[in-house]
Amino acid sequence: MLKPITSRDNPLLKRLRKLSESARTRREEGVTVLDGVHLVEAAIAASRSLGEIVIAESARETTEVSALLVAAKPTPCFVLPDPLFRTISPVETPAGILATVQWTRNTDAPDPFDDWLVLDGVQDAGNVGTMLRTAAAAGVRAAVLGPGCAQAWGPKVLRAGMGAHFHLHIHETENLVALLRGYPGTVMATRLDGATSLFERDLRGASAWVFGAEGQGLSAEVAALARHGILIPMAEGVESLNVAAAAAICLFEQRRQRATAAS
Repeated sequence: MLKPITSRDNPLLKRLRKLSESARTRREEGVTVLDGVHLVEAAIAASRSLGEIVIAESARETTEVSALLVAAKPTPCFVLPDPLFRTISPVETPAGILATVQWTRNTDAPDPFDDWLVLDGVQDAGNVGTMLRTAAAAGVRAAVLGPGCAQAWGPKVLRAGMGAHFHLHIHETENLVALLRGYPGTVMATRLDGATSLFERDLRGASAWVFGAEGQGLSAEVAALARHGILIPMAEGVESLNVAAAAAICLFEQRRQRATAAS
């Protein structure tokens, strides 16, 4: 049964605003906000227990939301007037449904024999989420986020990830250099100098793919550990790619090589 909330000062709404706006609050509570039907469905499909579901009045009769509320039982569910719902949404264009969920705080490093997607100072939430989504689609099972990255379980990263978080071992670390030093596979990064063409490099072995922030690139310490430089061949006159696009090209070329070798 949907419980109505009409007051802006409702304690649950105050908490949801803090979770939507504050990385510190999310970290302290170990809870984040899922925005949209797809993310909530992905959490349920991954057998994640939801804390609360909150929907906008205009969304309550839609087929998708109605089916989701049935699937989410016995999660407490609340309905708000649309203007009030917009005050708690973490995005500019609310999808009409929010849910809270505990986020996985992996303190242990990923399996050293898996492929890793490694992000060094990637601050843009959309890029981080897109790269996590790409990694999951490419069969990469682990993502490592170093200092300066957007919070992996932030609402905007989650929305861009489209459920990928529930298929990955995500490890956030303040000591990316030490973690990479212990990786037994090949540590690779895209660069221009002394690099091998992506299409000529044997990518079938376990790899840690390291990507840095657009503009700044990798930190010097991390770049020094990426001994294998990869060059993505591009048309003449084009200087660079968006970091998320570069990651997609590299990860799927690796997947293609492995599929070809297995056939």
